[in-house]
Amino acid sequence: MPPTIAAAVFALGIVGLFWLDRDRDTPTSRALWIPVVWLLVAASRPVSAWLSMTPPIDQPNAYLEGSPIDRLVLAALLTLGLIVLIKRGRQVSSLLRANLPVILFFVYGAISTTWSDFPEVAFKRWIKALGDLVMVLIVLSDVDPAAAVKRLLARTSFLLVPLSILLIKYYPALGRGYNHFTWTPYYSGAATDKNGLGLLCLVCGLGVLWQVYRVLHSEGTPHKRRHLIAHGVLLAMAVWTLWMANSVTSLSCFVMGGVIIVTTHWFKLGQKPAVAHTVVFVLLVISFSVVFLDAANGLLAALGRNPTLTGRTDIWTHVIPLNPNALLGAGYESFWLGERLEKLWSVYWWRPNEAHNGYLEIFLNLGWLGVAQLGVLMVTGYRNAFAEFRSAPENGCVKLAYFAAASAYSFSEAGFRELSPIWISFLLATVAVPAPIPAPEIAPEFDFSLADDSANSMSSFGAAASLELQQEYVDEEIT
Repeated sequence: MPPTIAAAVFALGIVGLFWLDRDRDTPTSRALWIPVVWLLVAASRPVSAWLSMTPPIDQPNAYLEGSPIDRLVLAALLTLGLIVLIKRGRQVSSLLRANLPVILFFVYGAISTTWSDFPEVAFKRWIKALGDLVMVLIVLSDVDPAAAVKRLLARTSFLLVPLSILLIKYYPALGRGYNHFTWTPYYSGAATDKNGLGLLCLVCGLGVLWQVYRVLHSEGTPHKRRHLIAHGVLLAMAVWTLWMANSVTSLSCFVMGGVIIVTTHWFKLGQKPAVAHTVVFVLLVISFSVVFLDAANGLLAALGRNPTLTGRTDIWTHVIPLNPNALLGAGYESFWLGERLEKLWSVYWWRPNEAHNGYLEIFLNLGWLGVAQLGVLMVTGYRNAFAEFRSAPENGCVKLAYFAAASAYSFSEAGFRELSPIWISFLLATVAVPAPIPAPEIAPEFDFSLADDSANSMSSFGAAASLELQQEYVDEEIT
């Protein structure tokens, strides 16, 4: 099939997926498209890369410059996102008060830019991280947070997964590549490399699997068949693309998250708190053992990985002594810059730009204080996710899946960093959504436009409020 015809067929297929998954009975604001675009960029390629305007990264100083086009696009999205949050003042304030550990983590990151060797670069990167939080707050302050999360994941998946297959099959110059050092081929799809493609499919695949199980177990859902067709087809695409990516870390984390969703959603026994805790704990212990314990070398070999995880364990021993301050770190996202990067590039021919361990990465950039804050963030985040699971297992199961997947993914990759889809999904899973704001006796009508979507009060992430209940809520700004 000629590439142009294939592109037209895939475009029609994407439109068909959106059409099959339409749901006019569950309102979400048009502002939701802002985090959708943000996640599309984070999970695929920078805009400059799509336009073939990315500067070559052949020198350590190239990381200091960045792309003006990418800065402009992200700044525009961030500005629009902040406008939406300002209009949703009461809801956002309630969210922030309920998530103090998240706020403290981001505030400490901002403060750490002051002791960075490159404070301007560090601050720009922190602004990107702030954008991740802004987009998560937009989603969770929508009319129905559960429906907003569903549509965020669905829209992103409907666009990126078929596009990846199209690029792999019919546009190899864009969807495939060769490692410049080993000259081995790999599939990248809509991402920048095979690991990026694997991460894309991990995040999208878990979201799609969640939707499949929600549809299968929902009673009386209108148009159940067409929703199941849309997400079933997309799940098959995501699994095939994940297999083609040959990213063992993403594939393993997808299996882990899938086991959690199936176990806690399909079986009644799995919905018992003790059983759910045990499932998550055992899976994380197995993942930790595979990565860090010598006893798991045989399993690594069976998965097609060498015991050093392609040099990851070697680099861990080299970067720790280079940390300029064990307590405070090098400053937000500042370790892999300047002389340290030059020194490491002189040792490693594959030119690393991360520690390939999310927890070690936090230590290098934010020190032990940052690691402690991350620990608090994870403990409180798991508590929030499990509280949602206990009240609404059909929605809370995906929170547990994303929490476990992000935690395990960061054993061998830098998962806790800005513009990473696994970090965004981790925030979506762990940010607590407070109870709805009490409503006065009389309620005005609602206008679900971008300008007025702040009139919609928040429901719990996992409990989709009925339209009648939503209309009882009042936005004091409108009145």
